[in-house]
Amino acid sequence: MTALWSSLWREPRPANPPLEGPADWLLVGGFAAAALVEGLARASLPGQPFVTVVAVALMPVLRWRRSHPLTACLVGFGVAGLLSLTQLATDSGDLGLYSMMAILILLYSLVRWGSGREVTAGLIVVAAVAALGLYVASAGVAEIVGGTVFLLLFVALAAVFRSRAQLWERQRREIRTEERLALARDLHDTVAHHVSAIAVQAQAGGVVAATHPAQAADVFAAIESEASRTLAEMRAMVQVLRDDDWDAYAPRLGVADLLALARPDATPAVEVSLSGSLMRLPAGVDAAIYRLAQEALTNAIRHARSAGRVGIDVHRFGDVVRLRVTDDGLTRPGPGAEPGFGLTGMTERAHLLGGSLSAGPGPEGGWVVEAVLPVGFPE
Repeated sequence: MTALWSSLWREPRPANPPLEGPADWLLVGGFAAAALVEGLARASLPGQPFVTVVAVALMPVLRWRRSHPLTACLVGFGVAGLLSLTQLATDSGDLGLYSMMAILILLYSLVRWGSGREVTAGLIVVAAVAALGLYVASAGVAEIVGGTVFLLLFVALAAVFRSRAQLWERQRREIRTEERLALARDLHDTVAHHVSAIAVQAQAGGVVAATHPAQAADVFAAIESEASRTLAEMRAMVQVLRDDDWDAYAPRLGVADLLALARPDATPAVEVSLSGSLMRLPAGVDAAIYRLAQEALTNAIRHARSAGRVGIDVHRFGDVVRLRVTDDGLTRPGPGAEPGFGLTGMTERAHLLGGSLSAGPGPEGGWVVEAVLPVGFPE
């Protein structure tokens, strides 16, 4: 139990909470309007119109429930506690409005978006306010149990969504790491190839320089070209993670190997189209285009229902290469279909190379995956 509390205390806030948007204003306006209407409809409620004014004034706090979860929760439940104390001091009836149940959203947001310390401190205050409210209301055992369970349901719901978000974030980081490692291996293999070529040409240049100086100039020019290309690709390599287990030194598959994926007589038929200058792409881009096309093709074959054709089109224009994979299948997922992490990995690989990737229904039906990668190095 001590370890559990210690872990909760050190828990940081979840990353990247949603920014305030129009939906938050609609939420505030909706509850404020509900409080005002309820206040007018229950004009005989003790403490009117003070209670209605307080309830309406409280609603804007909902806007800060994600950016300042502890503060928002303390304000919301502080107002509830103040009304309970007023009720106790004046010996009057219930002063609360049903619309003030909005503070339960603040409880949810505290557990969903607060740090471990904020959650701990906030729950203590919530428990104290809830106990005060039950005491003032002279609640019986059934009301105490029911109210406690009701609050715990909000806490549990927030904890479940927080846990799922953390799991997704861990899986996303793992995918990103895997893509970085794969890309590092691809770049390592190519750099090793270039360095080997430089070494061979340097040895030949040393021999030729003594007997044929004119030819030696061509050899050294080739060495300079290879060295410049290698340096550029090594700069890209240091931007990704790498491991020390380089167990694969064979050349990686690239754009030229996409033609082997064509299956005109299969179902669905796979057609490959290559256009533009694709012969001297940087190794990372060359391998990425193949892997992205292969993954998109695999997804189309598995998930595109009733697809009769899958098209793979690679085109280079200027310093950009565009990959476009399309199918003519149904875009709605079939029963039992579950989203995977393939698209996430594809997006990470494109981003690591400074490019972009999009996927979605095509304008004429089917599904379209499009990746745009910068070439980065001159031909």
